[in-house]
Amino acid sequence: MAVLQPPGWPRPKGYSNGIVARGRTVFVAGQIGWDETETVVSDDFADQFRQVLVNTLTVLAEAGAGPEHVVRMTGYLTDREDYLAAGPKLGAIWKSCMGRNYPAMAFVIVEGLVEPRAKVEIETTAVLPD
Repeated sequence: MAVLQPPGWPRPKGYSNGIVARGRTVFVAGQIGWDETETVVSDDFADQFRQVLVNTLTVLAEAGAGPEHVVRMTGYLTDREDYLAAGPKLGAIWKSCMGRNYPAMAFVIVEGLVEPRAKVEIETTAVLPD
C-alpha cells in the first residue's frame, strides 16, 4: 500500500489524497456509535465517533485486518457544528484507535441517519496485502 501525494500539492491533514493497494479487499458496512447490543453509547459526537472506530476495527479483525489496512473511509455526519466542535477530541481518538494511518476519506453532511440518535456513520474499505 502506498499513499498518493501529487508533487506540489500540500500534504493533507488527517487523510490522504489517494491510496494504491493490492490484495484482498474487505468492505465494512456503515458503522454507527452503538455497542454490540445496538445501544447508542452516548449523544456526544466524539463518544459516537470513538465507538464507530471501535466497531469498524472489530469487524476488520474478523478478516485478520487492522487499522493499517484501511484505505478508504466515507463518513456521514448529521451536524457539521457537532463535528467541528468535537475536532480537538477527534484527533486524539483517531490516534488511539487508528494510529498514524490516514486513508483516503470524505465526510458528507446528511439530514439524518436510519438510527435516530446516530450522529455519525462511517463505511470503510481495507486491503490486506497478498
